[in-house]
Amino acid sequence: MGQAAWKGFALSLFDYKTAKFVVAKSKKVGLLYRVLQLSILLYLLIWVFLIKKSYQDIDTSLQSAVVTKVKGVAYTNTTMLGERLWDVADFVIPSQGENVFFVVTNLIVTPNQRQGICAEREGIPDGECSEDTDCHAGEPVIAGHGLKTGRCLRVGNSTWGTCEIFAWCPVETMSMPTDPLLKDAEGFTIFIKNFIRFPKFNFSKANVLETDNKNFLKTCHFSFKNLYCPIFRLGSIVRWAGADFQDIALKGGVIGIHIEWDCDLDKAASKCDPYYYFNRLDNKHTNSVSSGYNFRFARYYRDSNGVEFRDLMKAYGIRFDVIVNGKAGKFSIIPTVINIGSGLALMGAAAFFCDLVLIYLIRKSEFYREKKFEKVRGQEKEAHVELEANEIEQELPENKPPEEVQQDEQPQDLVHTDRKRNSSCQEIFEPARSGLQENGIMNVKQPWILQSVKM
Repeated sequence: MGQAAWKGFALSLFDYKTAKFVVAKSKKVGLLYRVLQLSILLYLLIWVFLIKKSYQDIDTSLQSAVVTKVKGVAYTNTTMLGERLWDVADFVIPSQGENVFFVVTNLIVTPNQRQGICAEREGIPDGECSEDTDCHAGEPVIAGHGLKTGRCLRVGNSTWGTCEIFAWCPVETMSMPTDPLLKDAEGFTIFIKNFIRFPKFNFSKANVLETDNKNFLKTCHFSFKNLYCPIFRLGSIVRWAGADFQDIALKGGVIGIHIEWDCDLDKAASKCDPYYYFNRLDNKHTNSVSSGYNFRFARYYRDSNGVEFRDLMKAYGIRFDVIVNGKAGKFSIIPTVINIGSGLALMGAAAFFCDLVLIYLIRKSEFYREKKFEKVRGQEKEAHVELEANEIEQELPENKPPEEVQQDEQPQDLVHTDRKRNSSCQEIFEPARSGLQENGIMNVKQPWILQSVKM
């Protein structure tokens, strides 16, 4: 890049660009501009202000408390447990309802376990052996039930057996019933009470109807038309979550109970309603060894001799997670002004886009580009000419008027030339004037014509 180019680039840095309004008679660009303006206006009015309510100040710091209660009874009669009545204390864990609770629907019971020596269960790799050296005394069986004693127990003439262990004997059985133990759990009811508060607006509410009727919660049931009676049938929750109750009751699963609060505090508080939806959180389509939901617990007793024993229970069932979310909004001038300003900026972007189309993309773009951009020089030249005139005026003699000085100092050849030019102009214009007079167009002498010719 040459020196002149660098100089031009440096000088261009001090140029100032200002807007120039040009009315372009182009129907295509005009239609495009109006369509963009209408689209932006509809976006602001419908999406930003009507749907998203961006004129409001939003509080998402929801404070929530959940209280749950399960009610119901079930009757079973099995060879292992005999006749038994199950109530809330038996099948609800934990007994004090929280936002996460578990309802037992199936059990594998290993009764009357006592601490002693017995064989490890088959099917555990670390518990299998062919001789005593495979069972190191004092080592725990990985994924097993006790400590190895150093002996390998084989049945009959079998070459393989299991290690002898010190554990709660007999160890847990692998058998699993084909039907859920608590089939009647489908009719259990769950009461979910939810308190919420939005601290920014100091607004509180609950999902239970405020009434003095003491029998209200004893007789009502939840429906999507009766949102303020949060008493749910367990089978209905599973069905709304898209699962089959008998299937999930056999191996267990996890159900999410979602409560959404979307409160418009510009309206009455009664318009702030909870919205419920349900889904299954565990992957029901995965046929893996870890599918379902289960855990173990034991109940301990002492016999007449004071020796402790227990009933081990492997419980299958449904875990419920109550998840509460929400937000509240109220009119505020700050987000309103911000969004209006954003809309005006979008209007400017529409004009910028149409300018690009007008001066670069359409057929007459070069013509519009010349009209759009105009280079205007400053007043430097005019100021320079005025300065030279002032200097010449100062150099003139003080005693003579400027006209006399100019006439005295004018060269003779220039005076002769001016006179010759004036006589030539008279010869040109005199026939034309006489012709006008003869035709009656110009009957009055026009001295200003001759004067102007002489100038």
